[in-house]
Amino acid sequence: MDTLIITGGAGFIGSNFVRLALAETGLRVVVLDKLTYAGNLCSLEDVSRHPHFVFLQIDIIDRSAVEQVFREFQPLALVNFAAETHVDRSIDDPRPFVETNVVGTFVLLEAARKFLGSRESSVRARFRFLHVSTDEVYGTLGESGFFTEETPYAPNSPYAASKAAADHLVRAYNETYGVLTLITNCSNNFGPYQYLEKLIPLMVLNAVDGRKLPIYGDGGNIRDWLFVEDHCSGILTVLQHGRAGEKYNLGGGNERTNLQIVDEICACLEKILPASGNPAMLRQGMLRYEQLKNFVPDRPGHDRRYALDASKVRRELGWVAAHNMDAGLAKTVQWYVEHGDWCRKVQSCKYSRERLGLATESS
Repeated sequence: MDTLIITGGAGFIGSNFVRLALAETGLRVVVLDKLTYAGNLCSLEDVSRHPHFVFLQIDIIDRSAVEQVFREFQPLALVNFAAETHVDRSIDDPRPFVETNVVGTFVLLEAARKFLGSRESSVRARFRFLHVSTDEVYGTLGESGFFTEETPYAPNSPYAASKAAADHLVRAYNETYGVLTLITNCSNNFGPYQYLEKLIPLMVLNAVDGRKLPIYGDGGNIRDWLFVEDHCSGILTVLQHGRAGEKYNLGGGNERTNLQIVDEICACLEKILPASGNPAMLRQGMLRYEQLKNFVPDRPGHDRRYALDASKVRRELGWVAAHNMDAGLAKTVQWYVEHGDWCRKVQSCKYSRERLGLATESS
């Protein structure tokens, strides 16, 4: 049976992609994950007994372990989700971002190069290394315009810089060594199984618990939002049909300010769990979730606006996002309200929804 390796498959986007790959490809799916604070096996409980699913707890910077996986499973393709992703944490401590995002990607590329070097030409021609990246590598936009695949890189956070470095390595291995690679750069993802430090799950859970909703700066920073199931379908489309050596922007076409996102979450919650009937709100004498909004000091180096032009992938591969923001956000808010057990399991003692990324001390 042909094998697909998915690194970071116990994380947010990775676990959603694992489900899609098992459902639609017929491949054996081998998941590699270090199981850091943001990766958790409970995100894969529903597929853990699937006959084509294999899980290995491996750190991608462990070269010998990664090479052993290549030798044992002889993959048809690899999709690299493994990354440290939270900008605020990269401000507090950049080192893990360089280690995982840059060195880890290098180790994977080297393992692929070594594996392919001893294989016949037909195997080398079929193999694909798909690297999942971000729109943050492009920097920040003004009030108009969009990032295209030709936009020069200008990362402004340690996280973005680490992802940009990885992107360049992936491209170089395609050009220099003939490892057939693909890069996808996505806009902000949201949906089920996202770790609780990110904007949307944090706002939902804080509101349900009657806690303040921290909004950075004036709340006017704009992001293009992409529902995670749409992102995963885009990645699979690129993996199956993309041109080797190319990069593709995957955007949702859903631009919102952070303040608009918070307001929409509050409106969704009023329909699902009205504040007037929420004991946590009543204890504070509040009747509307919007009363919890709290503006806090902005993140250092906070990019003002991201927006992706996804016309290339639409034109060449026929991919478009299936969910608009209203439908995707309603589905997401409902999921977090109904999956309190999952939230408690992944949060454990690792994160108490405290403020990160103020860079008050050097690491």
